[in-house]
Amino acid sequence: MTYISLPDDTQRRLTFYLATEEYVARRMDLPDAFFMWQVEPTVIFGRNQLIANEVDMDYCQRHGISTYRRKSGGGCVYADMGNVMLSYVTKDENVSMTFNRYINLVALALYRMGIDAHATGRNDILIDGRKVSGNAFYHLKGKSIVHGTLLYDTNMEYMEHSITPSTPKLQSKGVGSVRQHITLLKDHTSMTLPEVMDSIRNTVCDSETTLPQSAISEITEIEKEYLNDAFIWGSNPSYTTVCHGHVDGVGEIEVRLVLKNGIIRSANILGDYFLTGDLDNDILRPLRGATLTRESLEAALPHDLSHTIMGLNRDNLIRLLLSNDESSNNNKVQSTI
Repeated sequence: MTYISLPDDTQRRLTFYLATEEYVARRMDLPDAFFMWQVEPTVIFGRNQLIANEVDMDYCQRHGISTYRRKSGGGCVYADMGNVMLSYVTKDENVSMTFNRYINLVALALYRMGIDAHATGRNDILIDGRKVSGNAFYHLKGKSIVHGTLLYDTNMEYMEHSITPSTPKLQSKGVGSVRQHITLLKDHTSMTLPEVMDSIRNTVCDSETTLPQSAISEITEIEKEYLNDAFIWGSNPSYTTVCHGHVDGVGEIEVRLVLKNGIIRSANILGDYFLTGDLDNDILRPLRGATLTRESLEAALPHDLSHTIMGLNRDNLIRLLLSNDESSNNNKVQSTI
């Protein structure tokens, strides 16, 4: 695997490094590429997440914590100079194989440092049952990008107060707070963070290439999309009902529906799930014209939805859609599946 280096040591914001992933995927003909980066305090939310549900924006603004959206699915994460971000770009488009290879490579690198780390769940690396690395992925044409965090000595106060996961989400992990759910690498090794980074690089990569200075301007151009307000804040379409629940193996899902005369006119699905297909064509469009009955929904939706949202099946989605309580005047319904 080839390690990607930048032509200078300038400290940049998170969006630059996300754009670098795209540059490597779009412009470089490498079977596998890897690089690491660090940022000042930043919260990064997933492609399909609603910011108001995930981030305490007032707290972030008061403490100078930047907030950005990424193109991969999954949940909200906090990053600072006390941790390292990992990026993996590959030609392999098989989601499961790509993700498993990356997760196990990182776990192997930690194991070779004498750390008893294990890849587990849909996207985590754990030490003693607590998360030290969370990861996500997305596709570009002909390429897959996997990226994630590796916590070393992160500011736990900033992390705990900037990210606001729902209680059902925490309960699904058997914990009561963000702090209980994670662990820091410094508590499991005497190695410094630079030493950890060198060890990971030596385990994962066997060659290196440095981007030309000319690449910086092209990466900066790609970065503009990530800085666009419409991309960062997303759209909050009108809706008449919301069904919200946790689906094991999938994550938090919030379905927003516009209904007219009992018929679904439009739909949107928010959450920290991993998108692996075309959400609009595979799920949202088939829902339009259906009614909120099991028979109608079963007829409208394909049986296997896992090709679009990892781990999701039709029955789980239908149960969530039918959890709406009409007596609540179309308010949000909590449904833990």
